[in-house]
Amino acid sequence: MSQIRTPNKDAYTLILEAIDQGVYRPGDRLVESELAERFGVSRTPIREALQRLETQSLLARDGRSLIVASLDHNQMAELYVVRTELEGLAARLAARHATEEEVKVLRDMIEEDRALLNDPAALARANRRFHRMIQLASHNRYLVQQLDLVHRSMALMATTSLAAEGRGTNALAEHAAIVDAIARRDEEAADKALREHISVAFVTRLKLDSRKTA
Repeated sequence: MSQIRTPNKDAYTLILEAIDQGVYRPGDRLVESELAERFGVSRTPIREALQRLETQSLLARDGRSLIVASLDHNQMAELYVVRTELEGLAARLAARHATEEEVKVLRDMIEEDRALLNDPAALARANRRFHRMIQLASHNRYLVQQLDLVHRSMALMATTSLAAEGRGTNALAEHAAIVDAIARRDEEAADKALREHISVAFVTRLKLDSRKTA
């Protein structure tokens, strides 16, 4: 296993990012010695990071081993309820507080993401950056912190709704509607557009999951 040199990040952040990027997926077993070798750190901080991630329910016990947790149907539904409320508020506040420069960055993101339509994994990463930018444009640090927690749990979903045929194109159109509302300073429209965007994503994900279990 090749070693990754990342001296400026602690073990917790390294493991969390690896889960978020899909290096470790739901059900994968995490071994202290392998993680220590991969990230070039000692086993003590790795052990502490694993304990912290288990406390946050991002890891689960499988006998004596720790594995990346997965979300069942009810957990996923609960997560989407919270995400919808918080992200709708973020869009509303962004319509109130976003600078012209932040709006421009959001528009540029949409245009750049069109080049990723044939790469669902890359588009999913870009989608997270887009939503993160809206959160930052809300200019509310406490809301951003809460949404960080939500999106950590989102990483426990094994698939992306953007893998569904045609979803990428539609998602970018929905992004454009959100940004248009933010640019018009229309708080209600921004909130509504973002809520509808997440609702469609949730329905798409449910359909994808139902096909896997059929």
